Amino acid sequence: MIDSPAAAPTAHDPKGLAAIAARIAERAAARILELRAQGVDVAASKSSATDVVTAADQESERLIVAAIQDVRPDDGILGEEGTGIAGTSGITWVIDPIDGTVNYLYDLPAYSVSIAATVADETAYGDGRRAIAGAVCNPRTDELFVAWEGGGATRNGEPIRITGQDDLSLSLVATGFGYTAERRTEQAEMVARVIPRARDIRRCGSAAYDLCMLAAGRLDAYYEQGLQPWDYAAGVLIASEAGATLIGRDAATPPGESFMVVGAAGLVEELRSLALGE
Repeated sequence: MIDSPAAAPTAHDPKGLAAIAARIAERAAARILELRAQGVDVAASKSSATDVVTAADQESERLIVAAIQDVRPDDGILGEEGTGIAGTSGITWVIDPIDGTVNYLYDLPAYSVSIAATVADETAYGDGRRAIAGAVCNPRTDELFVAWEGGGATRNGEPIRITGQDDLSLSLVATGFGYTAERRTEQAEMVARVIPRARDIRRCGSAAYDLCMLAAGRLDAYYEQGLQPWDYAAGVLIASEAGATLIGRDAATPPGESFMVVGAAGLVEELRSLALGE
């Protein structure tokens, strides 16, 4: 684990920001685990009736926002459940209070709290932000993944690294699906193209946790269409710091909601072309 700093770091101190992200992610993860034991209340739905928001999502986001504001009052915050705070420091925290809410609803052990500190960077990702520090915590597996720009990636304090597998036929590939019928149809077509050529496909249901499993060498590659910044901000940084390469739909489109592929440098272009049917 990363030791908590004695005081709030300067605006662009990635290691200090990672310590804050780790501490708050662990606190929120412990809380959602407590709430899960009490039962799950569905509070709302979003893109479709199957895209649910639980009361725990909302409480977790409130906890995270309050904790960030306590130590970094000048920072901006973007949260999946509606938090939008404009800051003045140059840092915006991008948070997913429960990534994998449907897994949480069904008590499947693949959900996580994801917190990333980002800076403006129009060339990095489709949302115009670049994560410089982040943490993803899965309370069911008792795992904390942490990274900061230039500092490598860790799982429970130990360095992690991608497999480096660049042969698609030997690669275990993860992906995810959206919640609308139209998006799922497109994604099913991608899977149909990829699965005959890969070792196998996994769909775990939490993009943040998928990216961390890639970083830890449990998966060889990951691709998805339709992700939002809170889904990938921390996870992409963790995977990148573990040695992964990230590309988008094409050379002119930064990776993001449109499309992204993450994996070994020698694998991502082949997987991109195959998934998109080029």
